[in-house]
Amino acid sequence: MSTRDAVLEALKQVTDPVGGADIVAAGMVRGLNVEGGTVRFVLEIDPKRAEAMEPVRAEAEARVKALEGITHVSAMLTAHSDKAPPDLKPKAKAQPQGPQKVPGVNRIVAIASGKGGVGKSTVAANLAVALAAEGRRVGLLDADIYGPSQPRMMGVSGRPASPDGKIILPMRNHGVTMMSLGLMMNEGQAVVWRGPMLMGALQQMMMQVQWGALDVLLIDLPPGTGDVQLTLSQKFDVDGAIVVCTPQDVALLDARKGIDMFRQLKTPILGMIENMSTHICSNCGHEEHVFGHGGVAKEAEALGVPLLAEIPLHLDIRLAADGGAPIVASQPDSAQAAAFRTMAKRLIEKGQA
Repeated sequence: MSTRDAVLEALKQVTDPVGGADIVAAGMVRGLNVEGGTVRFVLEIDPKRAEAMEPVRAEAEARVKALEGITHVSAMLTAHSDKAPPDLKPKAKAQPQGPQKVPGVNRIVAIASGKGGVGKSTVAANLAVALAAEGRRVGLLDADIYGPSQPRMMGVSGRPASPDGKIILPMRNHGVTMMSLGLMMNEGQAVVWRGPMLMGALQQMMMQVQWGALDVLLIDLPPGTGDVQLTLSQKFDVDGAIVVCTPQDVALLDARKGIDMFRQLKTPILGMIENMSTHICSNCGHEEHVFGHGGVAKEAEALGVPLLAEIPLHLDIRLAADGGAPIVASQPDSAQAAAFRTMAKRLIEKGQA
């Protein structure tokens, strides 16, 4: 049983004195974050029950702290809300004109791809963890509205807390501060939004999340050249974009369009990443280029942008991401993690992260 599962089992032993159900089944536990021996969570309650629920909070904190390996537990009570905090709907209030800075954030770097399925989100998660391992203060915003996968990859779940209904408290794991629209939606629920809703949600997640002081905020963008990309580049001061691509020609065609879009929007291209670059058979050691090889390097040279990394196609990278601990976190000394670590160091040396 994982530490997170053990924490949830302990919390299931605590009963809501009014409803009679355990506090997990009652949906009170929100923002559960397990990092090493430290556990943080909030209990969403009716504010009228705050005094009566204090013993419940204390019991929940004590049961978790009694678990082996847990050294610090922080449990807070917060007011119940019937809607996801805050209300992710476009505001009538006029927005500031021109690109703006996010308070406390030194640099914003977009992680983009021309098409889906090239491993952009996996790259974003591993790069975030690699930068954090190098001592950087890193944030990761999952802006892939239609397919938010960072909660699974980063091993976080539950709805983020919002004590005042306006400011959102982000999640944190593997040394990375993280926020995703996926944390505010029910699992399996489709996001059926038009452009204005998307733009409003992005701006609120950028400006109403309590990011704190960050050296770099990575934005995991949706694939393609749509409303989210336009809003990000036009409304916020983006320091650069990294384009993820696989070697085959079809992917490169779409990558060119993505790079052209960023250039039209005056967003610097920090470089390209060739993902699924090569595969080495685990049985015989034979190296095979499943999707071709070198296509991204040639394209980067033709476009005059750096090739930042060639990431191998390896089962462990996929298993680590599905398991909630990116390969850089779960196997930091592996050959598969080395490419991400090298890329992170290179970006830091250039002052780009």
